[in-house]
Amino acid sequence: MEVAAVTKRFGGFVAVDELSLTVPTGSFFALLGPSGCGKTTTLRMVAGLERPSAGTIRLAGRDVTEVPAHRRAVNTVFQSYALFPHLDVLENVAFGLRRRRVRDARARALEALDLVELAHLSRRRPGELSGGQQQRVALARAVVNRPALLLLDEPLGALDLKLRRQMQLELKRIQAEVGITFVHVTHDQEEAMTMADTVAVMNHGRIEQLGAPPDLYEHPRTAFVANFLGQSNLVAGTVVETLAGGATLGVDVAGTRVAVPVARSVAAGPRVLVGVRPEKIRLLDDAAAPDVADNVLGPGTVVDTSFTGVSTQYQVEVDGVGTFGVFAQNAGGGPVHAPGSRVRLAWAHAHTFALDGHEEVAAGTVDLDDVP
Repeated sequence: MEVAAVTKRFGGFVAVDELSLTVPTGSFFALLGPSGCGKTTTLRMVAGLERPSAGTIRLAGRDVTEVPAHRRAVNTVFQSYALFPHLDVLENVAFGLRRRRVRDARARALEALDLVELAHLSRRRPGELSGGQQQRVALARAVVNRPALLLLDEPLGALDLKLRRQMQLELKRIQAEVGITFVHVTHDQEEAMTMADTVAVMNHGRIEQLGAPPDLYEHPRTAFVANFLGQSNLVAGTVVETLAGGATLGVDVAGTRVAVPVARSVAAGPRVLVGVRPEKIRLLDDAAAPDVADNVLGPGTVVDTSFTGVSTQYQVEVDGVGTFGVFAQNAGGGPVHAPGSRVRLAWAHAHTFALDGHEEVAAGTVDLDDVP
């Protein structure tokens, strides 16, 4: 699938702004972004449900920009399952095949139900199934037509957290088995990271960054990506020197020197945002010493401690700098720092990154004032 300079306008509002991307055949691709970023509009244009204001869309090398939805080799799975309540599971899956008078409709429908491990429920009605089972029936109904491209629009949004995580693994397994190109639209970072080979992070109708999940997480190129994909600590700094034969930047952060690998800096000038992920940071009390290759900030005060099972999450107010999030894995043996404790923050130079200092520190974070 190829989207080339596609724009979609609704009156004076630009929902998608000259967006271009290529999805390799047979891959699992995710469009990730907050509500209103243009990801669903992009999917609807690929499906043929919306017409682009400009640009072209190609499927298997064929220009389908003006081709109606029913003539594209594309199927879509929505958050609402849209199953026929009066038909049993088997007939729901076979419905499209029977309309096209495919001879082996029943056998193919059973094969698709086998794929989603629901053949034993083929005679039940949708109302007799759980939400997860209904979602798998909807997926079987889409896959049975053997489309060149399967579009998934927030397909797991109606499921509870535990079931959603199980379905993430199921979707990944099914995609690998059938080899169909999947394009998955979601606002859930974990969902995209868990399933997709490639993730495109969207913001205001454009792609902020595109790449494999580990690369996006470890090497964000904008504050929006750093904050939206997981969590990041970002603080303002100024590049004051170059060290280690040009491989490392010395950055002043509120009077403290911090080392940043040049390979992990995308800043063009001296003004930068120094970043580090919360799980990379260690908390040091007065008795602990940092490693030679550590950046150290502090002292600061622990203002909140939250036990989440896998980790203990801290909020630390660093004197003269700001509040940092710190995730300490609960592997046993480590101290728990109560609110009010005085600590320093330490992390390896190699885990530090630097972004353009003119960006907003809070870009990509949730604004509670915008939450209904």
